Amino acid sequence: MSLPSGVQPAFWWRGRSVADRHLSRRQLLGAVAAGAASSLLRPLSLWPQEGPIARAIPSSGEQLPVIGLGTWITFNVGDDRELRGECTEVMRAFFAAGGRIIDSSPMYGSSQAVIGHGLAELGRPTSLFSADKVWTSSGSHGAEQIEESRRFWGIRRFDLLQIHNLLSWETHLRTLLAMKKEGRVRYVGITTSEGRRHDEIEPIMATQPIDFVQITYNILDREVEDRILPLARDRGIGVIVNRPFRQGDLIRSVERHQLPSWAGEIGAVNWAQFLLKFIVSHPNVTCAIPATSQPAHVKENMGAAVGALPDAAFRRRMVTHVESL
Repeated sequence: MSLPSGVQPAFWWRGRSVADRHLSRRQLLGAVAAGAASSLLRPLSLWPQEGPIARAIPSSGEQLPVIGLGTWITFNVGDDRELRGECTEVMRAFFAAGGRIIDSSPMYGSSQAVIGHGLAELGRPTSLFSADKVWTSSGSHGAEQIEESRRFWGIRRFDLLQIHNLLSWETHLRTLLAMKKEGRVRYVGITTSEGRRHDEIEPIMATQPIDFVQITYNILDREVEDRILPLARDRGIGVIVNRPFRQGDLIRSVERHQLPSWAGEIGAVNWAQFLLKFIVSHPNVTCAIPATSQPAHVKENMGAAVGALPDAAFRRRMVTHVESL
């Protein structure tokens, strides 16, 4: 029994590789034996999944779905009742598809309050993995800003707090590490965006006890593959990817062209899934956080966490194709 061309060579079980699901030796041997009955079973890569593909957070082993939800711009709708309702429906569709991580920041206008409104409307889903940031040049005001953000969300504590674009990172990191030690946050990290400041985040990753780094990475912006992603692997740091669609510009560019037929080999039925599968198939990426204001789009995005992911050769084919458009 063979996998479709370009599918990752790791043994796939309900859409996940051994590395992602940490199968025991006994489970693996049992799965191989089951595979021998090929006349009775469908190909492994096509078996239905119990949920979205997940990756382990390196510092803890906790599983996190590879597709999350960003809120930059899309959730900055103020007090508009109708638009808040649309954001709630985006969140409803996200959780229904098995999503967990929602990411925001004090820099994102009313996004935090809109998230809090949606969580209240949805009965505060227990699967939520809350990720926010501290974003103030005043180190002494960091704790105050974090508390205000927590109230906006309406949660007991954040799962992840990140230092937004390294602003006053030395002081804020001390605050976040103290909070983690006290149990007031589970994970800490740093962020950058638009491919900037890699020379600054690299030494922080190399020397500081952070759990996550958030960076820009997509099929055209691949600079992080050279040093940042390998360093994250070596240091056991989770990687969250922002701007997977270049704030929509990349999607608008490729959608003028027909999706290649061979995209079906990895289960991609639209360009969003094609582009997201490229990102999350990188073994050092924990998750990507595309933003959207439409429930239909969040369903499309979550489809990238279903089925097979491309291997290295297939990824090169994807790059070559998109660069030729």
